[in-house]
Amino acid sequence: MHTMENLQDKELLDSLNKDNENAFKEIFNRHWSKLYSIAYKRIKNKEAAEEIVQDLFTSIWFKRKNLHVEGSLSAYLSTAIRYRVINHIYKESVRENHKENLRLVSKQSDTSTEDIILANDLNLNIQKEISFLPEKCRSVFELSRKEHKTNREIAEFLGISEKTVENHLTKAIRRLRLGLADISRIASWLL
Repeated sequence: MHTMENLQDKELLDSLNKDNENAFKEIFNRHWSKLYSIAYKRIKNKEAAEEIVQDLFTSIWFKRKNLHVEGSLSAYLSTAIRYRVINHIYKESVRENHKENLRLVSKQSDTSTEDIILANDLNLNIQKEISFLPEKCRSVFELSRKEHKTNREIAEFLGISEKTVENHLTKAIRRLRLGLADISRIASWLL
């Protein structure tokens, strides 16, 4: 009987497809440091690099029964980690842009009591409209807008197709536009 250390990557993948935890551990041990190095080299953040690699291996474990790798496992994992790094960098840039925009808006705006009340009212109305959404639609919308997850990540997380995610987001945005249209007419009339 071969020990896991002596198996080729293809043999490990075959064992992984059959729920072999030892095969998963061996794949993890073989490739973790290389994948961490790739992630860290690009983002220069130890915790984020570790999290990205951990997320990749978590995804592999959840997809183990249907995971089919053409060619080299090492190349597959390296490509997967690069995509995850790109996604991380993109999300970070979006967050930084939002923070910068908020800083600019706060510098430019007069934070009078009236503005704060209007902003709070708008936020309450948005939350109210979100609460009227069907449960699955609301979950998709909140994962997308509050947790900044991609459609693919939402689909994987909820076990639905990306097209279904798109349909839920379209439905949610349409509902919010309709619900908030009345509020904006009232606000423009008052101003």
